[in-house]
Amino acid sequence: MNAICYLALGSNVGNRQGFLQAARTAIAGLRQTRILDCSQDHLTRPVGGPAGQNDYLNAALKIETTYPPQELLEQLLAIEQMLGRNRMVEGRNGPRTIDIDILFYNDIIYTSSQLTIPHPRMDQRAFVLMPLCDIAPDLIHPVLGCPISLLAARCYAGGYARIDQTTDLQEIL
Repeated sequence: MNAICYLALGSNVGNRQGFLQAARTAIAGLRQTRILDCSQDHLTRPVGGPAGQNDYLNAALKIETTYPPQELLEQLLAIEQMLGRNRMVEGRNGPRTIDIDILFYNDIIYTSSQLTIPHPRMDQRAFVLMPLCDIAPDLIHPVLGCPISLLAARCYAGGYARIDQTTDLQEIL
């Protein structure tokens, strides 16, 4: 069965734009997966974690996959590891080369010891909702029952820059 999934990507270490692109390329290379849409990159301030972290680049992807949720998570964790992420070293909300989260998997509600779908607390995180709103503003959150655009408007707190082809990244990175 083909599933439509939405993913959140974030990086705040090293070549952030390069890590986001490498993650997109690796996801596109998964044998049972294809990317259907991709948001623009968003420059965001870190939320929580140690002080002094670099700003993040965040993005969202819409993918189609035949992987079940747990197997998709395993594939995404392998991509994170391939791109230098070490969850044991960075700690919760610490700096990272890449973070890839499953936000939605069709409209299912799923919980295991490693994975919760929809992603918990995403409705409180503008750095997730703003990129997602680029590609799926009318998508309905299956638990909260309201569109992503409304969730994004409720939690937008500033501190953002949308990155497009005309933005000089050297000026803001």
